[in-house]
Amino acid sequence: MKIYRLLGDALENLSANKLRSMLTVLGIVIGVAAVIAMLAIGRGAEASITSRIESMGTNLIYVSPGSSSQGGVGGR
Repeated sequence: MKIYRLLGDALENLSANKLRSMLTVLGIVIGVAAVIAMLAIGRGAEASITSRIESMGTNLIYVSPGSSSQGGVGGR
């Protein structure tokens, strides 16, 4: 019975403060939409960059073992 009383009190408070409740719901909806949009933009950018790199070809970058030198100083 305690749960029913708590739910009743919650609904009563929500109906008493309708504007505050609507603004809270609006804030939550905007926040969730912003997160979904950012994830979609990130995944789209990732797919775009991946497709650009793949379109360049497979023999564009060569990596070989050994030491490198820059300005007369050898690196290991």
